[in-house]
Amino acid sequence: MRIACPYCGDRDQGEFVYLGDATVQRPDPAGQDAALAFQDYVYLRENPAGWHREYWYHEHGCRSWLVVERNTVTHEIRSASLCRPVQMPGTMQTDSDTEAEAGQ
Repeated sequence: MRIACPYCGDRDQGEFVYLGDATVQRPDPAGQDAALAFQDYVYLRENPAGWHREYWYHEHGCRSWLVVERNTVTHEIRSASLCRPVQMPGTMQTDSDTEAEAGQ
């Protein structure tokens, strides 16, 4: 399987480390029933057949985190893009964060 890294180009899958499902949302630790929500978040995952978004880390290359859209049946890769910073609920974005995003 080959993954097209946005920085390094087409690379063998052996340069990357699979890091999990990119579609699940981390629960709010201060939310109601947080313990149960985290149990589901950690242990209950789908095992889809077909197109799926996954996190991959380019360990033996540029060390970028990627979101890869991959067919879990055929291993065909439709896209690979850099992960974007995610603002957690209850946090404020700083001016330096905004400037960094504008420079990307």
